[in-house]
Amino acid sequence: MGGSTYQHEGVLKSAVAALSQAEGLKNMCHMKWQGEPLPSQSMITQIIELCRSVLFPGFFGAEGVNTFNIEYIIGLQCEQLRNVLENQVQAGLLLDVKCSGEADRKEIEAKSRDIAMLFISELPEIRRILHTDVQAMYIGDPAAVSGEEVIYCYPAIRAISNYRIAHALIKLGVPIIIPRMISEMAHSETGIDIHPSAQIGEYFAIDHGTGVVIGATAIIGRNVKLYQGVTLGAKSFNLDENNNPIKGIPRHPIIGDNVVVYSNASILGRITIGKNAVIGGNLWVTEDVGEGEKLVQAKANNILRFKSDE
Repeated sequence: MGGSTYQHEGVLKSAVAALSQAEGLKNMCHMKWQGEPLPSQSMITQIIELCRSVLFPGFFGAEGVNTFNIEYIIGLQCEQLRNVLENQVQAGLLLDVKCSGEADRKEIEAKSRDIAMLFISELPEIRRILHTDVQAMYIGDPAAVSGEEVIYCYPAIRAISNYRIAHALIKLGVPIIIPRMISEMAHSETGIDIHPSAQIGEYFAIDHGTGVVIGATAIIGRNVKLYQGVTLGAKSFNLDENNNPIKGIPRHPIIGDNVVVYSNASILGRITIGKNAVIGGNLWVTEDVGEGEKLVQAKANNILRFKSDE
């Protein structure tokens, strides 16, 4: 074994030298000033675990939580969360500075501390909204026997929890890389892909969930229910003079209150689905749908439109 290593020592040295050259790393832009840390996958995972523990005490994280020790346990968890979140927000802010620029480290450190504390102050409101989501899924699923089952077992709660955490961070000015890492962890865990920039109202339910995709500029009202395989996506991309996609423009659907979208429906483009509408399964929807309207697929593959009271 030692002789083999010595025999190929030149090849190893050559490969290491090539991999270490700055020229080959410049497009990745990850070594900028003094070796500042990149956002960490393991620390982002820790943030999510701590948030879930605080939001759903006893269901995630520390066991044995009761009315006598809950304040103490949540206090420890919030302190841990503050430290880890402050570190990762700082890494995200440093990463967000252009490669050719210079970072004001003290300013970024102060901003990271403020964001971490503001986020923790918003956790009670995040929990309140998540409880509406749990309630919506419990009421909307005849198979659910309790809210506890929904919290423990439903992948949608994990995905929506990550989304609500990530969305709160975006609103506080955290660069997109951290919220995206949070949402992609839920995507990998559940098969549900919710972009953290999407706007989603209270009492949101996803039944089963596998394959659901919600785009960055989607707007979803209150009491909306999606089934597995639903896509709220973009129909096409506007291109600039160099044929590159123009970013930052609204390109995903607006879904009104009390809408139900059944499995494998694709709703594409900046269209509006009116309040109380119902979208049947396996439909391709690229035009507005009025309030109270139902779309279903006829046997001859024609789409039928009618009001919900017809």
